[in-house]
Formats: sequence, structure tokens, C-alpha cells
Amino acid sequence: MYAIIESGGKQYRVAEGDVIRCDLLESEVGSNVTFDKVVLAGSGSDVRVGAPTLSGASVAGTVLRQAQDKKILVFRYKPKKRVRKLRGHRQRFAEVKITKISLP
Repeated sequence: MYAIIESGGKQYRVAEGDVIRCDLLESEVGSNVTFDKVVLAGSGSDVRVGAPTLSGASVAGTVLRQAQDKKILVFRYKPKKRVRKLRGHRQRFAEVKITKISLP
């Protein structure tokens, strides 16, 4: 069984036992988290599509870790104007292990 959930404005395809990396969540490491916005769920040829979400469906998971990604460099410049700007950014994320998919 798999489901497509929405978290942080992005959609993820998950199944039981998967580990996903989503935007930072407001929960501690080791705590349980529930995703209520299930857009689609299915197993084999049986597929349920929500409009826009499936009512009563939820996906449960456990937060494994919260960390920061590698630094990316953002460099902007305007040619022939001596305008240069170099910035770094580290995106924060949470790794969640999917434990259960429950449908109504």
C-alpha cells in the first residue's frame, strides 16, 4: 500500500517502512507525527483519489532526526558594474520513518 501525502507545500509518495526527508517539523526526535493531508492512496489496482484530500485518511510516522543539509552557495553579480554578492544557505530538514497508513 502506498499514499501521497502533503507536508510543507510539497508532496511525497510513501509506503510503510519508507524514510522521507521533509521540511523541518515542530516535533522532537523520537516523537510520533501524523500527516492528515492524504491526497491519494492505493494498493495495486485499487486507487482512491481525494478531492482535494481523502477525508479520514492519515499517515503516521516517527521522527528519526532533525538536521541541516550541506551548504549551497548562491552567487549573484551584474557584469561590468562591480556588483557581486555571495551567500550561503543550509536548509533544515527532518527525517521521518513511515510506520502506518490508515484509510477510512
